[in-house]
Amino acid sequence: MIFEGVKIADFSWVAVGPRSTMYLAELGATVIRIESTTHPDTLRTAGPFKDNKPGLNRSAFYARYNLNKFSVTLNLNHPKGPEVAKRFVKWADVVADAFPPGVMKKWGLSYEDIRKIKPDIIMFSTNNQGQTGPHASHPGYGVQLASLSGFTYITGWPDRDPAGLYGAYTDFIAPHFIASALSAALIWREKTGEGVYMDFSQYECGIQFLGPVILDWEANRKIWTRMGNRVGYACPHGAFR
Repeated sequence: MIFEGVKIADFSWVAVGPRSTMYLAELGATVIRIESTTHPDTLRTAGPFKDNKPGLNRSAFYARYNLNKFSVTLNLNHPKGPEVAKRFVKWADVVADAFPPGVMKKWGLSYEDIRKIKPDIIMFSTNNQGQTGPHASHPGYGVQLASLSGFTYITGWPDRDPAGLYGAYTDFIAPHFIASALSAALIWREKTGEGVYMDFSQYECGIQFLGPVILDWEANRKIWTRMGNRVGYACPHGAFR
């Protein structure tokens, strides 16, 4: 398969990072999820559970986003934890990070740190609003980002409050951008021998799906709002008996 031989040390968790690496795992990459039993992935505690019995290894939610992966437990807050993690870095072609800014650096696993171990390493980080800027440290999930980026405001009926979208909508957008960019980074490394660091703001990835809304404002100064079952580009359109 196309990514056979590619090795990924996956320090990410919840949805965006694991979904991104899952796409490569489905196409042949060897992915090892590195987790902690003291702070397990949130999705492991979310249902539905096999036989309706909760457990860290019984969540269908977690399993859905971690297909075709290996898994190890490692406490990075243990004094020897980061040294073990660096052995995974030395093994890997790609390192995935989905922690808030500064966490990987605290463990000595920032891009600047790990490229000393492996100069051609590829690393990507993904969190709410990127690693830099005034809002980088704001915590949250895709549910909040769906509102922040504008999806919530344009979803619903015009005479009512915004209805919002189902679930953490941006969590299902960002992985497609990340997996595509990661593929390009692997091609870049093959051609040049150089690694690369990529910082993915899930907020910025989500906004890409609002291109028509943004362009309508830039070109026409028109602010989109809620239209119920209608759309602005098709007629007739809506619900019919």
